[in-house]
Amino acid sequence: MILPIIIGTVIGFIIGFVIAKTLEKNKGSGLLKDAKRKAETILKTAKVDAEALKKDKILQAKEKFIELKSEHEKVIIGRDRKVLEAEKRIREKESKVSQELDKNSKLNKALETKKADYDYRVEFLDKKKKESEKMHQRQVEQLEVISGLSGEDAKKELVESLKAEAKTDAMGYIQSTLEEAKLTAQQEARKIILNTIQRIGVEQTVENCVSVFNLESDDVKGRIIGREGRNIRAIESATGVEIIVDDTPEAIILSCFDPIRREIARLSLHKLVTDGRIHPARIEEIVAKTQKEINQEIVEVGKRTVIDLGIHGLHPELIKVVGRMKYRSSYGQNLLQHSREVANLCAIMAAELGLNPKVAKRAGLLHDIGKVPDTESELPHALLGMDWAKKYNEKPDVCNAIGAHHDEIEMKSLYAPIVQVCDAISGARPGARRQVLDSYIQRLKDLEDVAFGFSGVQKAYAIQAGRELRVIVESEKVDDIKASELSFNISQKIQNDMTYPGQVRVTVIRETRAVNIAK
Repeated sequence: MILPIIIGTVIGFIIGFVIAKTLEKNKGSGLLKDAKRKAETILKTAKVDAEALKKDKILQAKEKFIELKSEHEKVIIGRDRKVLEAEKRIREKESKVSQELDKNSKLNKALETKKADYDYRVEFLDKKKKESEKMHQRQVEQLEVISGLSGEDAKKELVESLKAEAKTDAMGYIQSTLEEAKLTAQQEARKIILNTIQRIGVEQTVENCVSVFNLESDDVKGRIIGREGRNIRAIESATGVEIIVDDTPEAIILSCFDPIRREIARLSLHKLVTDGRIHPARIEEIVAKTQKEINQEIVEVGKRTVIDLGIHGLHPELIKVVGRMKYRSSYGQNLLQHSREVANLCAIMAAELGLNPKVAKRAGLLHDIGKVPDTESELPHALLGMDWAKKYNEKPDVCNAIGAHHDEIEMKSLYAPIVQVCDAISGARPGARRQVLDSYIQRLKDLEDVAFGFSGVQKAYAIQAGRELRVIVESEKVDDIKASELSFNISQKIQNDMTYPGQVRVTVIRETRAVNIAK
């Protein structure tokens, strides 16, 4: 550090001296003096710079030393802390080990005491056992002498008599128990179902494929049609609904299989007629606004339904699906009303059976969500609804109840048969569902014709609105085993060849009659 200062000083002195000599040679003594003054000035400046540099380097060295010292102290403090913690843990472990050793020593003493007592008791029992065996042997010998039978023969006779008596008693008890259980189960099941149906009274509505839009006067029809039919074509293009303007006074008909589109068209027409401005641009604007309102209303309907039923934590997408059910129908029955009714039926039935009514109500509400898909799907609505429920983190019991309510998958919880039964109750209620009479009658005839296609069938009746096929067979041609096979084969043919809602139960009846005439 000092060496550069000395070297700088020497170099400055040499430079000054050379300059002085040069000036002395060239310009004389005056210039020599000037050169000496300049050299002295340079020397002073160099000394000052050297001192400043020296002080600066000393300060930097001190700061570095202080920094290294503080870091060293921190490291030492950290090591001390770790050492203290390790010592503390070691002391705690030592104390625990000593406590365990004390406990083990006490336990060992207690075990030794109990072992000694146990050995004494075993020895005492062995003595008693030997004495009792000797006494038993003497009694057996005396009984053999008195009865004239050996012990083995007497034992066999006793066992045989007890077996026969126990078998008779057991068969009688089993038969009476089974009959009582069947009677009790049927009575309780009927009671639960009847009470459940009586406590639910939901008004059923029937949805059509057309809606009637009433007008104040027939003059509005011309404005709706527009010049060269531009307005009516714009409405049909924007909504996807066919508008039928006929001779019906003060009314036009909206025709579409989709209730949501019919509702959008009806509300849009109402706004256009009320506003009075009917032209293609205005029609597109009103239809777009109405679609937004309908989407918002779908969400509100879903929320109100969930709140009314007391269901919590339902995913927002499932709430939208529930709202869309308002604008869907199943066999003429409004899907939302049907789902609400099934939910209430499931809750009541689950409460009667001691299950969780909230889970049952949730499964009942969501059991038909697969009927309102955003896009077409090849899956049955039960499996599609189960996939949606799994996607939005519904409980396994709820998902299984949704997927199994038409027997597409195996039922794994008690909620699945409850949902299936309540769905059938809601759909089978008189007036709940509507079908075209001709197709309904044809389906029943087809069911009966399927049964007549098998040999040995004497009569066949489709009952309970096509939900059961009752087949009467000839007892001479069909025995009990073939009757069971026939029932299975008929059900498989119906399942493969026919399309029908719900399930069809096939019951084969084989009756043997013995008739004699007394003269």
